[in-house]
Amino acid sequence: MHWRKSLLTLVTAGVLVACQGGSSGSDGGTPPPPPVDGGVDAGVEEDAGVDAGVDAGVSYTATVSVSATRADSRLACFRGNGEPECGLRLYQVMVEAFVDADSSADSNTGYGTSHHKGDLQGVINSLDAIKSTGVNALWLTPIFHSVPVSGQDDWAHRLDATGYFASDYFSVDPKFGTNAKLQELVDAAHARGLYVFLDGVFGHYKVNASDYASPQGRKLSTSGQQGGTGRSAVYPDDLDFFKEVATHWVTEYKIDGWRLDQANQVPVQYWDDLRTAVAGAAADVSYTNAAGQSVHPLGYMVAEIWSGPADIASKGYGTTASPALRSAFDFPMRYSLVQTLAVEESGTGNRGASNLQAGYQNQLAYPAHAMPNLMLTNHDLVRFGDLLQRGNLADPQDSAWWARHKAAFSVMVGYSGPITLYYGDEVGQELPGFAAKEDNATCALRGVCDDHVSRTSAIVEGIPTTVGAPATVLSPAQADLRHYVASLMALRDAHPALANGSRTHIYSDDSVYLDRKDKGTDHVLYVLNAKATPAVVTVAGTAIGSAGALVDLLGGAEVALVEGQHEIALKPFEGRFLTIASPTAEGPQTGPGGGLSGQGPLARCDAPTVDGLGPLGKELFIRGSYVGGDNFGATPANRRFAYKGDNIYQVVVNEPDVTAYTFKFASADWSKELAVSGGAPVVIASEQPMSLAAGPGKESSLAIPEAGD
Repeated sequence: MHWRKSLLTLVTAGVLVACQGGSSGSDGGTPPPPPVDGGVDAGVEEDAGVDAGVDAGVSYTATVSVSATRADSRLACFRGNGEPECGLRLYQVMVEAFVDADSSADSNTGYGTSHHKGDLQGVINSLDAIKSTGVNALWLTPIFHSVPVSGQDDWAHRLDATGYFASDYFSVDPKFGTNAKLQELVDAAHARGLYVFLDGVFGHYKVNASDYASPQGRKLSTSGQQGGTGRSAVYPDDLDFFKEVATHWVTEYKIDGWRLDQANQVPVQYWDDLRTAVAGAAADVSYTNAAGQSVHPLGYMVAEIWSGPADIASKGYGTTASPALRSAFDFPMRYSLVQTLAVEESGTGNRGASNLQAGYQNQLAYPAHAMPNLMLTNHDLVRFGDLLQRGNLADPQDSAWWARHKAAFSVMVGYSGPITLYYGDEVGQELPGFAAKEDNATCALRGVCDDHVSRTSAIVEGIPTTVGAPATVLSPAQADLRHYVASLMALRDAHPALANGSRTHIYSDDSVYLDRKDKGTDHVLYVLNAKATPAVVTVAGTAIGSAGALVDLLGGAEVALVEGQHEIALKPFEGRFLTIASPTAEGPQTGPGGGLSGQGPLARCDAPTVDGLGPLGKELFIRGSYVGGDNFGATPANRRFAYKGDNIYQVVVNEPDVTAYTFKFASADWSKELAVSGGAPVVIASEQPMSLAAGPGKESSLAIPEAGD
C-alpha cells in the first residue's frame, strides 16, 4: 500500500505480491486481461430507461484474442460428483405467505406484508404451476408445530408463523395443515417429478420444545441460552434428538432432504453425524418417481451460513480431511450477482461484469467436496426488483427492469451446482413503492424491513392467492419473464455442461463476461452483456476452442467463424448460450502466465519498519472474511500494517492454503476504511488505486491461488 500526498487528498495505491523466494505463480496465477479495442462512447451512459430490445446506436466493442484463465475443477460438481444434486433447481416457498387454500389453517399474523394465511393445501394446489417454471425440487420453510407459551405477545405469534422456533418437531403446525396433508403434498410432488426438502432448524427451538418428546422418547435440553421465547440447542446433548428428527421425516414421509437454517449454530463436527444419518435413512427407503421408477430419497442437505467464504468453509463444509456438509448456499456469489446487475441491500452495486468472476473466485476458499448452491433471493433478503429500485436503476414500467431480471437468471442457469429460485422472482415480483417506504423506525410494523420484505403474498398463475379470490392472471411482462425462466431451466436440464460442467473463464471487463462450460461432449459458451449499451464481442476461435460455428441454444441462430473470429452481438443486459459445434482438441487457449511476483519497493517483503505511524497517524489492519477474521470483526496482529517509510505501509501475511476472501483496509475503530476503488477485485502483482470505502458493500475481493507469504 503506497500513500502519496497531493494538494487535495491522500491518493493511495496497493499491490499484492508473493514474497521473494515464494511461488512464481507460473500455474494458476492471474494473467493480464486479453487486449481490448473499442470502448463506450463518452456520450453514452448507462440509463435504466434504455429500451433493452432496441439498439441505442452505439455499441461497446471488445476483442478477445486469448482466454483469460484456466478451468477451475476444484468443486464437486465440476468433477462430475454430486449428480443428481448438481442439477437441482429448487423452488423456495415461504409457507405462511404463499397461497391460502384452507381457511381452517391460517396464521393471521406474521412478518412482511402477506395475507399470513398460507398453508400446505395452497402449495398442493400450486404444484403444477411450480413444476411449469422448470424447477425440479421444492423447499418448504419450517412447518413444525410452534406452540404458544402463556402470555406471549403478537411479536412471538409472528415468529411462530415463520416456523423457525418450533416446539414439536414431529407434528405439522395446524396453522399449515396436518401430518396427513404433508404426506399428500410429498406424494403429489414426487408424482410430478419434484423432490421435496423441509427446513431443518437444528440450532435453536422454542423454550417449550422440551415438553414434546420424540417418538423414541428423547427430549431436548433446557440449558441453552434463552432469548425471548427461543432457546439455543446444546451439542452434543441434543445431537441424538436432531438425528431422530432428520431421519424420521425421510423414513416415514420420504422427503428428499433438508435445508439447514443457521447451520453455523451447530458445531461443525456434528454435521457429519447428521449428514451420514440422513444418507443412511435415505438408503433404507424408496418411493416411485414420475417415471414409475423406484428410487431412494435424494438425501441432499444444504446449509445456510450467511457469511463470507472462510466461515462457510470452516463452519459448514469442514475440511478435506474432516468433511462435514457437502452443500451450502453461495452467499458470496449471490452478492456479486446483485452487485453486478442491481445493487446489494446496502445500496452499493451496478458494478462491472468482471465482478462476477470475483464472486466465483471466492469458491477457492472451499474444500474439494464443496457443492455451493446459488440463489438470487430468499425470505431474509430483498427481492431483485426492489434492489433495482433501491439503486435507481429501473422500475417495473421500464424494459430494463425485465431485461436485468433475465440477465440475473441467465447467470444462475450457467452456474455449476444446485440453484434456488425464490417464489415470485420468476414473475419479477416486488413490493410496490418499497424504495420509498423504507423507514427503520417503523419498518417492522409496516412489514417493509429488509429481512422480511420479500415475504409477500404469492403470485401463481392460475391459482387464487386466498380462499375465494379470483385466479391470478399474469401481466404480459410477468408472463414473458416466467416463460424465459422456464426456457432457461429446460436448457439447464438438457445441457449437463451448465449444471455439472467445468468452467473456464474466458474474459470479462466492465461490460461483458464470457465463460466456457464443458461436460463430456457438451460444450457451451455463455456470454453476458451486463450494461445498458449494446455490445459486440469479437472472440478468436482459438480463445474459446472453436473450429466452426456457434449455435444459439435459445434462438437457433448461428454465429459463423470468419477468418478465425466469432462476432457475437449482444443487446443491453442480454445473456446468450451458444453451443460450440466444432470444439478443437486443444480447447480454450490460455493467455500468458501472469505470476504472483512483482517489482519495485511495494514488492519488497523484507523492507525494514520505520518507527511511528507515518502520515496516517493510525494503525491499519486487513479486516475481512478470512479464517480468524471474525467476519470483519477482528484486528489480529499478524494482519496489521507497519510503516516502511516513503509513504509505504506493508503487512506480510502467510496464507497456508489456496483461499479467497473479501476485505477492507481499516483501523480498529473503523474511523478509516479503504478498498480498491469501486470495490474491484485485487489483481495480484499489479498496482491498483484505492479509495475511501466507508460502509457495507464497498469491500474488495481477493483470490489467492497458491499458498505462501
